[in-house]
Amino acid sequence: MKILFVAADPKPERWTSLIQQHLPDAEIQVWQPDNPSCAADYAIVWHPPATLFDKEPQLKAVFNLGAGVDALVRIPNLPRDIPIVRLEDAGMAVQMAEYVAYHVIGISRDMDAYREQQAAGQWKLRRPIERSEWPIGVLGLGHIGQRVAKTLATLDYPVMGWSRSAHGIDGVRSFAGEVELDDFLAETRVLVNTLPLTDSTRDLIDHSLLSRLRPDAVIINVGRGEHLVDEDLCRAIEEGKVTRAVLDVFREEPLPSSHPFWQMPQVTITPHVSARTLREATIAQIADKILALEKGQPISGVIDIQRGY
Repeated sequence: MKILFVAADPKPERWTSLIQQHLPDAEIQVWQPDNPSCAADYAIVWHPPATLFDKEPQLKAVFNLGAGVDALVRIPNLPRDIPIVRLEDAGMAVQMAEYVAYHVIGISRDMDAYREQQAAGQWKLRRPIERSEWPIGVLGLGHIGQRVAKTLATLDYPVMGWSRSAHGIDGVRSFAGEVELDDFLAETRVLVNTLPLTDSTRDLIDHSLLSRLRPDAVIINVGRGEHLVDEDLCRAIEEGKVTRAVLDVFREEPLPSSHPFWQMPQVTITPHVSARTLREATIAQIADKILALEKGQPISGVIDIQRGY
């Protein structure tokens, strides 16, 4: 079995050594653009070049080193006749839930104000939280979105979820489809985006959508930067429709120093860290799926290229 590792990591041995541990009989090579074809059976990739699929047409499956496959499905010569497999969780969902919960709690409990009071040497109690005033809407109820929604529900926040199709999740009200999007937004004060990026979700969070949220809205974007229309968020903040935004993903990364978000105190910026890929768990998952395919067994995580996730 031949496996090709294709990712712009300056230390690919951090990955290939783990692959070898889990698949000791495999021959593992690191992609080099100028090298001839290695006739690989499987490719493990992150933002691979299109030339990979011209050079290695015999691949049996492609495994993505992340849950987001939007960059992968945009490759015009991506094979349509083999499994294209996304990463399923591998420790990412709990990280995402932690990140979102941290910011929801900090904002709803006025933690910034307490830090300012500490800096000023002030001892002052603020109004206690009324969770009914902080209804949370989670856009996207895939594996990660469900984990986020369930975590927030256990903290007794009112939690809703919106997706293309209805879901039954304990403690979470489900809204589905375009016909229920307005109702979902009208009840949401804290909007958490975990959607996959597709043609139908690109630019979804625009001024119109932001204007349909409850007053003093908060935006937490951990999906993709292209979901959010940046200038529309700036406008909504200036108009007072949105009071806080927590952004972990951006259209251009690193975020350019000239971007207005840097100068807006209402915006919290983090450098795409809400959920980091955990190498050990990731390679263990991929290796198990490769072994299953070798035995002719079905695997989960195969994407629908037409849907984009």
